[in-house]
Amino acid sequence: MNQLAFAHRSFTAPFTASGRAALVAAPPWHYAGWLLNVAFRYDGKEAGQLTPPVGKLSGRGTVHFADWQACTDGHELLDPVIAQYRETIVVLEIERSDGTLCNYCPAIWVDQDISLVRGLLQGWPKKIGSTWLTRSLPLDHPAAAPLRVGSQLGASLAVKDRRLFEAEARLTGEPGRPLGFLQYPTIGAVGWPDLRKPEQLPSPVLVVPEISARVGEGWHAATASLRVFAHPGEEMDLLGNVQTEDASAGWIGITVGGARDA
Repeated sequence: MNQLAFAHRSFTAPFTASGRAALVAAPPWHYAGWLLNVAFRYDGKEAGQLTPPVGKLSGRGTVHFADWQACTDGHELLDPVIAQYRETIVVLEIERSDGTLCNYCPAIWVDQDISLVRGLLQGWPKKIGSTWLTRSLPLDHPAAAPLRVGSQLGASLAVKDRRLFEAEARLTGEPGRPLGFLQYPTIGAVGWPDLRKPEQLPSPVLVVPEISARVGEGWHAATASLRVFAHPGEEMDLLGNVQTEDASAGWIGITVGGARDA
């Protein structure tokens, strides 16, 4: 390999002397967001094609619809076009050989290139998609979807102009549970091809992000429905029939400081 001796300051490309143009800065990465979480059961016999052999699939999963704000040293908050994004996250629950539960992320879609690359570095296979979800605002008003019994929330994901997920939820007024990646650690697979050897597929490495500084998590329970649509470029139809089990909504803040081997 021809390694370039270059005193750059870039964590990711483009590599420049100052590092100012780098798409992603080094961790820690701080995230705060509003999430609608829908847990489901699935019966697809071929769902194992979506995950590496890290354990036994439990037949449960969660889709998270998220509206995030993220920063490093905080300067991004003064320029929200680089801080804000929406995404849809799918995780599948797995029982490992030692009996512990974890998740694996087989698919995730985002509308911001900065978030896309941060996800790939963590082994979360981000692609571009359009997520919309109802926000709950701290107002007693018909348009605010306040966090109280009877309030209705909706969410959807479109990928390459085609609808892939849609969900509807109604708050019950009861406390909710953390679901999906909010409940168990989530494994990702990091692997990059080498174009000098295009005939060789990458050998992914399994990692888990190191998460700290969790705040919020006052989840609000909901009943929900979830629809998954066939898509020519996605593989969510391998889940088979999907039945919702639980749902919750609320805010959370987390910090990702790096990653470790799974």
